[in-house]
Formats: sequence, structure tokens, C-alpha cells
Amino acid sequence: MNVRPPSPPSAGRYRWRILALLFFATTINYMDRSILGVLAPTLQYRVFHWSDADYATINIAFKSAYAIGLVSMGAVIDRVGTRLGYALSVAVWSLFGMLHALVRPAFSLLGFSLARFGLGLGESGNFPASIKTTAEWFPRSERALATGISNSGANVGAILAPLVVPLFVHADGTHWQFAFLTTGVFSVAWIVAWLCIYRAPSAAAGIGAAEVAHIHSDSPSEAAGSRVRWGRVVGVRQTWAFSLAKVTDAVWWFYLFWGGKYLYDRYGLDIKGLALPLVVIYVVSDLGSIAGGWFSSSLIQRGWKVSRARFAALLASALCSVPVVLVTQVPTRFNADRAFYERLGAPASGVPQADQRALRSLEGGSYGSAREFTVAAASAVGADEERRIERALIESARSDALYWIAVGLIALAAAGHQGWSANLYTFVSDVFPKAAVGSVIGFGGMCGALAGLLADWSLGHVLSTSGPRGYLFAFLIAGTAYLFFLGVLRLLAKDMTPLDEHLNPVTPASP
Repeated sequence: MNVRPPSPPSAGRYRWRILALLFFATTINYMDRSILGVLAPTLQYRVFHWSDADYATINIAFKSAYAIGLVSMGAVIDRVGTRLGYALSVAVWSLFGMLHALVRPAFSLLGFSLARFGLGLGESGNFPASIKTTAEWFPRSERALATGISNSGANVGAILAPLVVPLFVHADGTHWQFAFLTTGVFSVAWIVAWLCIYRAPSAAAGIGAAEVAHIHSDSPSEAAGSRVRWGRVVGVRQTWAFSLAKVTDAVWWFYLFWGGKYLYDRYGLDIKGLALPLVVIYVVSDLGSIAGGWFSSSLIQRGWKVSRARFAALLASALCSVPVVLVTQVPTRFNADRAFYERLGAPASGVPQADQRALRSLEGGSYGSAREFTVAAASAVGADEERRIERALIESARSDALYWIAVGLIALAAAGHQGWSANLYTFVSDVFPKAAVGSVIGFGGMCGALAGLLADWSLGHVLSTSGPRGYLFAFLIAGTAYLFFLGVLRLLAKDMTPLDEHLNPVTPASP
């Protein structure tokens, strides 16, 4: 989407080339990250037979490494710079992403946990490097839009995953390994392009003095490249304001890694059926990312104070998330009624006559989730046979397509999160000097990852005992968290006063 705020005609466009690289890196990052979420029902129920607690453990391994990596990678990027730090991050996550394909069934829990741990370490460098680069290359008036565009790569990656995975992986999980090998070549190409193109604005070839001046036009206090001690960064309330607001990352992790499982457990959408709903969710969230950034940037250009514009955009984003509390109230039924048996009897169903006779034991039954229905069907025909004919069973028994209401609610909430995220990231570059941006983003991201880790542990155990009904509390928290943490952010950093290289408030110049 070619959306950018107006700037002086002579300012140049080199910074948008840098933004394109950030967008593509984030796309690769999220495609790698999202593959497991798309494959979760298939790997759990068809290949490795994990419990919900096992699946939670695998996600916890990723988030543990992500939390550790965000602190260390943020500091590394601030120390060595974005050029080398970003390239290292992409190389590490791509290597571990491909190593998933080597995991064997006998060691699937341990193997996936180790692979996800390495993936989390590498991927933790993406956002500290991306936001730091945005702070270096864009003036404040353009940063929210630039962040929204680069952040929208997360949604593009999440869109590509459900589109690409079914091209290689069958419904029974055959060739699942190929899904984890798809992004390696793109990562290598990106690293080469990044190292060839990226330099700091003052050293980049092909950028004019007018564009450099435009980049620094409304952030003169950030021009210095001094180093800020990590201990000093965590000692200011603005860091904690951002970090507490980043607890909402746990909601995004929930959509990313558990959303596909929920749609399967409740509505019976398998690897083929999930593709379109997930694409819809992440296309809408992509629009939310760009719209959220555009909204606050537009308000600033109309003369609004930076803090007022950012909080207006954050509030709008938070309100988009509230309706998701209704997701678990969207009904569905799987009925073993006359229509069900007629559909099974059609030649196109592929269900053997012997299975049709065995399934007569379910006649008259009505189930409120696909998980309950498939368990009942497995008791009638056997677990192995149920897995073989499951798609036909679910399509024949599902009484409605109301799951699209749930998809729409999740999509709106995901868009709200991405608009929230674009403006929250921009808060850091608005307030902190460039030398501290990577460390602040890393520390805040660590808090978000730890919150996601705790959420995974809790949800995995709840689902193990209560089944799909356990999602009720997850969606309730997802819908209300943003308004709560907006209040926290407002309390701790109401005026968004910029900090200098010593992290002291910048005194406004006298008129």
C-alpha cells in the first residue's frame, strides 16, 4: 500500500527504500513464526499426538527464548548498530526455523521445544532493530506511519503461512517438514540486500542533504549517537509505561498460536479449511496496522500534539478489541441427524459403508464443538479411521457457517492490536533518544513475552481439563486488556515528554 504523508518535494525518497527492507524482514519473521500456528491441529492430532499441555510447553520454549533474547538482542543492537545486529538476528532465526524439519516423532516434544527456543532467540532481534531503524530514518511526524507499514509485514507473513503450508502439507500431516523450509532462501536474499543497502542516513550513498535534514527536522535532540547504559534505561518510568503496555503482546501471541487451534477445536476447520479464515484475519489486521499509524500521523500533521494524537489512536485501537469477548458465544452444532447420514451416503463423501453403519450409534446426537463430535465419532469407528475420514464427517455434520462471525470478531480485534502496536512502538521513538530505542523495545518485549508465557501455561492446563470451553476466559481477557493498559500508559507517561541522551526530560525551548 503506497501511503505516506506529504513531505517537501526536495526531501527525497531513500528512507522509503529502507522501510521496504524492514517490511520484508518482518514478513519473513512472521511467516517463520506463524507456520506452527497453522500446523498446530495437524501436528497435534495427526503426527505427534501432543496434549494441549505439550503444545503449551512448545510455545513456552519459544517465548522464554524470546524474552531472554529481547533484552540481550536489544542491547546488542544498540551496541553494534542495526546493520550488523539485524543481519545476525535474521540469520539465527532462519537457521532454527529450518531445523524444525529435522525433528523426529520419538523426540517431538523435546525437538520442537529446542527448535522453537532457537527461533525465539533469533526473532527477538527483529522489532528492536526495526524500530531503531525507523527512529534513525524518519522524523517524528512520519514514524507512526512508517512503523505501521513495517509492522504490517507481520500480518503479511501470517497471511502467507496459511496460503503456502497447504501447498506442501497434506491433511494427514504428510510432508509437514517442507513447511519449515520455505523461508530460508528469502532470508539469505534479505541479508545480502540489507548489508549492501543499509547505512546510517549520514553515510548512505544516494541520499541527499535535504532528506537528511528532513529526517532530523523535528527531532534535533536525537541526532547524537551516544550510548545509554541498560541499567539507566530500566530506571525511568517511561520504560515501565511502555513495558506494561506491552503485556498486551500476550493477546497477539494467543491469536497467532492458539487461534487456529480454537477454530479447529470449536468449528472443525482443518489445515485446508483454516486457510481462508486466517487470511481474512491477517488481511484485516494488516489494514489495522497501517490505519493505526496513518491515523496518529494524520492528526499530528493537522496540528495535534504528539501525545494527544498517539493516545487517540491507542484508544481507537483498544475499542476495536472489545467485541472479541463475544467469540465464544458464537454457536455451532454438529448434528448426527438425517441430513448428516444422507451426506455421508453420497459417493463423493468417501466414507465406507461399514463406517456409515458404525456411525449410526451417534444418531440423534448434537454436539457444541468439533472436538466433542470427533471424540464421539472416534468411539464409533476407531481413532485411526476417524482421522482418515474426519473432514467428511465434520463437513457433513456442521449445521451452519456461523464461524465466520467468530472470524470477523477475531479479525477486528487483531486489527486493533496492530494499530495499538504501531503507535506503542512509535511512543518509544517519540520519547527516547535513538541510542536507547533498541534496549527499551527489548525490555518491553521481554515483558510481553513473559506475559505470553504465563498465558500459554495457564491456557494449556485449562484446555486439558475443560476442553474448548476453556477459551472463554482467554477471549474475555483479550477483549479488555487494552483499555486497562491504556489507562496504565496514560497514568505513567501522559505527556510523552522526550528524553535526552542522559534520559532526562528535554526542556522545551523558550518562544
